[in-house]
Amino acid sequence: MPSDTYTLFRNAILGAQQVVCLYDGRLRELCPHILGTNKSGEEVVLAWQFAGESSGPLPQWRCLKLANVRNAHAREGRCHEGGSHRTTQRCVSDIDLDINVHVRKLR
Repeated sequence: MPSDTYTLFRNAILGAQQVVCLYDGRLRELCPHILGTNKSGEEVVLAWQFAGESSGPLPQWRCLKLANVRNAHAREGRCHEGGSHRTTQRCVSDIDLDINVHVRKLR
């Protein structure tokens, strides 16, 4: 059974919404793109962080373990995304939902 955080991120992808949360003690403003589990079976999301706090430059792709996400909430707003996809993502090994496959094709 998926966690409440997983369900929130899943609904945000389906609704093309942004997510604001705390991760590693930093406020993150994200657009979730791919959701599922990693090779260890942990719930993860590949998201484009476009604003908030970061130890590095923004915007950039983030792989978040959902067990470490705190105070998450979805909000309306344009769903941002990175530029070209030159490398295969390795964050999510068992994909449940991909915004490019499951959502954008429906629109």
